[in-house]
Amino acid sequence: MPHLTVHLLGTPNIRLDGRPLVVDTRKATALLAYLAVTGRPHSRDTLAALLWEAYDQSSARGALRRTLSALKSGLGGFFLQVTRDSVDLPAHPDLEVDVARFQRLLAQVHGHDHGTTPPCATCLAHLDEAIALYRDDFMAGFALRDGALFEEWQVAQAEDLRQVLAGALEAAGRGYMALGRTDTAIAAARRRLSLDPLYEPAHQQLMRLYQQAGRRSDALRQYRECVAVLDRELAVAPLEETTQLYQAIKENHEPEVYAPPASVAEERPAQYPLTGRDRELERLVHLRRTPGSAGRLAVIEGEAGVGKTRLVEELADRVRADGGTVLTARSYEGESHLAYAPFLDVLRDAAHSLERSGTLAHIPAPFLSEASRLLPDLLTRRPDIPMPPPLDSPGAGSRFLDGLSDVVLAALRGPRPGLLVVEDLHWMDTASLDLVATLIRRLHGEPLSLVLTWRTEQMPMGHRLRQRVAELQRAQIADVVHLGRLDGASVLQLIQSVVDGMSEKKMQVLAGRLYEETEGLPLFIHAYLSTLDPGTTPEAWALPGTLRDLLRARLAGISEIGWQVLSAAAVIGHSFDFETVRGASGRDEEMVITALEESIGAGIISEIGQSSPVPAYDFNHEKLRTTVYEETSLARRRLLHRRVAETLVQRSRGRSEDAGKIAAHFRNAGDDADAAEYFRRAGNHARSLYANREALEHFRTALALGHPDTSELHAAIGDLETTLGEYAAAVRSYETAASSLHGSALAAIEHKLGLVYSRSGEWDLAESYLEAALDTLEAERDTAGLARIVADRSLVCHHQSRAGDARCLAERALMLAEEADDRQALAQAHNLLGILANARGDHAHAREHLERSLAFAEQLSDHAMRAAAANNLALAAREGGDLDQAQTWAEEALALSITQGDRHREAALHNNLADLLHLQGRSQEAIGHVRAAVSIYAEIGVEAGSVRPEIWKLTEW
Repeated sequence: MPHLTVHLLGTPNIRLDGRPLVVDTRKATALLAYLAVTGRPHSRDTLAALLWEAYDQSSARGALRRTLSALKSGLGGFFLQVTRDSVDLPAHPDLEVDVARFQRLLAQVHGHDHGTTPPCATCLAHLDEAIALYRDDFMAGFALRDGALFEEWQVAQAEDLRQVLAGALEAAGRGYMALGRTDTAIAAARRRLSLDPLYEPAHQQLMRLYQQAGRRSDALRQYRECVAVLDRELAVAPLEETTQLYQAIKENHEPEVYAPPASVAEERPAQYPLTGRDRELERLVHLRRTPGSAGRLAVIEGEAGVGKTRLVEELADRVRADGGTVLTARSYEGESHLAYAPFLDVLRDAAHSLERSGTLAHIPAPFLSEASRLLPDLLTRRPDIPMPPPLDSPGAGSRFLDGLSDVVLAALRGPRPGLLVVEDLHWMDTASLDLVATLIRRLHGEPLSLVLTWRTEQMPMGHRLRQRVAELQRAQIADVVHLGRLDGASVLQLIQSVVDGMSEKKMQVLAGRLYEETEGLPLFIHAYLSTLDPGTTPEAWALPGTLRDLLRARLAGISEIGWQVLSAAAVIGHSFDFETVRGASGRDEEMVITALEESIGAGIISEIGQSSPVPAYDFNHEKLRTTVYEETSLARRRLLHRRVAETLVQRSRGRSEDAGKIAAHFRNAGDDADAAEYFRRAGNHARSLYANREALEHFRTALALGHPDTSELHAAIGDLETTLGEYAAAVRSYETAASSLHGSALAAIEHKLGLVYSRSGEWDLAESYLEAALDTLEAERDTAGLARIVADRSLVCHHQSRAGDARCLAERALMLAEEADDRQALAQAHNLLGILANARGDHAHAREHLERSLAFAEQLSDHAMRAAAANNLALAAREGGDLDQAQTWAEEALALSITQGDRHREAALHNNLADLLHLQGRSQEAIGHVRAAVSIYAEIGVEAGSVRPEIWKLTEW
């Protein structure tokens, strides 16, 4: 049997009997590396999803089958174990994997517990061998063009192995320092520092080693290097411990053991008891316990700082104590443009909860497939989950929202009903609001609760969710809890519960003063209490005059490192996990853990998402975050924004879910070029989920920041504005895009301009732009492009009542499409021929052409074309007297247009459905569609207060 060596620490180097392994694709190398490092069998579907995530399941399995064949051939038929369902690379004496050897050596060192003493000679030998194996980072320089999931795994492995190497280097440095081999210890310490130049303990170790070696000037220079890198990268000074070591070396005496100052903040209470809210809490508890299977909804509203979150926390604690699951979605002021941002953590927590309970295996795969659009790693958790289909089939948008809802609701089911909390709805993006509306609709029949919170003053009375909640109130399955300020008695009760050793008279005096100062706002009361020294007399109490002063006093006891970590957390701008705040702060793991524990003890932050395997944290109130942010210098804020952006870039590993957050941080760091590129990516991601408003905002911001692809962005903006019915704005965007284009690119924009004018009923302008596009493409000899534009010219002639011209153009379009063998052009040509046949009463030929158009559109997954063909089939069926079939087609077309977010065509289809229902004698249903059409028409085609009635005439397209 041959000998196989798999070296992955550094550039991958795989050899069979000393000769490089020859395989025809990088995917084969990636597959072998994954099997070698994980050391266990994997299902074929898991491997296919990992390496070919952009493929559908059948194509991915086919690609895996071909890659396995090539890999088995390259290995001479040895080593790989491939079955019908799984693939494995089992351990074997003739198989050598450097990563496994590296890990075994260090496991032996860890198994020989030395406590606080340096490692022994045997362990030092193991450390040396392991360090020598680490030639470079894991699979350095290796990348797959379309393997984001594999890249995520690769980067995670590389980071984990770097951390292990760092620990090995520190241990080796201590061992050689104890043996007096300072040169060897210095080499280990310098390599440790190269892994993370911001790691102060490594600077300290080098300073001590240089001093021990008699190299005092090098020790002092090392301190100056530490000062420079911390100032450049973090805008902070070294720790007091480092500075004291420097002073001791400078003054030629032995440094004292550094003792950090005790933090009084750790003694402060992290949470005040819920006071004065008994009635509101009982209303919420009663809502959950009300008999019946209908899901329950509650809204908690009130001004900022009135205690909405505190009330929700009390309810959540009761749900957890009762055995129920609690999931929380939070909106943040700076993220109202990020599609579905509040629900990313909810989905992660839900998936973990389902996996932990064993119920993930029982959720229908299509639901998980839809949810994987936002949480791609679901595809690796269940081998039977298919790749999500394109968002272009009838009702795809609704299925997507339903899929997300199903995963969330499944996590909340169980022996005891769970609770979903959606906080600060007033800051929520429009796409997430659609998901909340879907969750509300899905509450029926769910034995659980949904609790929403919003600020009264920031939630207008006409908001759609306010109106929906009012409807549910009338149905007696929803309740709105209005939180007011605390009265004087409640303030006294709160003081009595938290202040010890104070007389009743003093408490009454304090309660009166606090009530007067705060007017009963709980946030102010808690902030005052956190600064109170109960040992002083009432006359000596000095109460700060503003909330900012109060919060500053609350933060005053935080240590230097604690403040550095808090400032990084404040810059992140939303809830944060440990790795993100560590990367942003630049501090090592132990320092960050200590800082977080200190801030939790001080009641500044709290750990959230207890159901998640990764700890997450958030400030206890937005005002605390704001105060920390504003107390951080502008220079440090800009630097931290860059570090947050770079940390997120590294952790996102090419994925687009965090592109909007990354863009915002680059912008705040003053890096407009990177910000513009990530805003463009964020726009494309939002657009892929039909979050059109968010996509539009991202593209416009990318332009404002100077993205170089101005024509592409203006065209994308024009596409979105057209979809949203903002036709005048779309024309301006397309005209701007056209100003710097030539040839076929210019023709494409002129074509789009013609279509916009067609939508608004301006037929002469439409025809002029289509003719201009035709002239350009005829010179370019683009037959397929010509066919599409000729088809659209035919439609314009039809609407101008030029039947002969329309038919000639449609027939020419079909001829050109067949010549080019272009399915999109064929779909358009048959669609036009169907419209024209229907107009002259030839319903049989109309349906024949339109069904062929629909078939081509389905092959292309062209949802816009499918909606057009289905609508026109509905019109043909209506003319032929088949009203039931007409309704079926019209409803499919409506679902497609809603999925796409095409407001104008959605309105037209509501009108068409109203006509059909009226003909069937179903007047009440018809009126509902008329109202929906009127509501949409009131939104679109309006410019400077003028209404354009032509847009109401759209029937066929």
